[in-house]
Parts: sequence; structure tokens; C-alpha cells
Amino acid sequence: VQLQASGGGLAQAGGSLRLSCAASGLNFGYYAMGWFRRAPGKEYEFVAAISRSASSTYYRDSVKGRFTISRDSAKNTVYLQMNSLKPEDTFVYYCAAKFTTDPSKVLTSTSEYLYWGLGTEVTVSS
Repeated sequence: VQLQASGGGLAQAGGSLRLSCAASGLNFGYYAMGWFRRAPGKEYEFVAAISRSASSTYYRDSVKGRFTISRDSAKNTVYLQMNSLKPEDTFVYYCAAKFTTDPSKVLTSTSEYLYWGLGTEVTVSS
């Protein structure tokens, strides 16, 4: 299984970025997906999650209304659209995947995920 995250970079406050996470080596439609972020030396923070059916999504409070998670089963890819970016969104962002039997289940804890990708760095300048 491989999860390849991309789309990070430098943005100004108020700007937008779209992160992508391309999955391979798994039956994508059976996997719940999530995005987490981490600053150097810090713990992972949950950002957003989407169920395998895309019927359910969940966000951390500080990104609600600004970030949108979505998935494209035809491309085996999960996205994180980030709008109205703030300097406090500066982190390395990671995608994660876990097989689930419940099509509507979202997973919000790092311990619930089995597969992780390498991160993509997001820097937001003020």
C-alpha cells in the first residue's frame, strides 16, 4: 500500500491550497481516509476524515467552514481543499487510510489508521 500526498507549498494568509493523496495497492472504495497534520517535535493533529462511501465527513473545529475533504474513487484519490488559510495552518500534512466494514464510519484518531503517507508541507505566511 502506498499513499502519496502532494499539493503542499507556500500560501499567503487568506489563500488556498488543495492537497491530494493518491492511494495504490488497496481497494480504495473499502477504506476510510483521513488527513492529519504535525509540527516538528509535536503530536499529530486530526484535521478531517471521510468515510469510505463519502457519506460522512468530520473536521476539527478550527478548520470547519474553511477546509473540505472529498474523494474520487475513479482516481483512488482523497483531497483536502484548504481555503482562507491562516498562519496557524502551517504544518506538514499527512493522509492515512484504514479498511472499514461500515460504509459511513469516519475515523478521527491516529491509532485507528493503518496506512500512512509521507507528508506534504504547507506554509502560510501572514
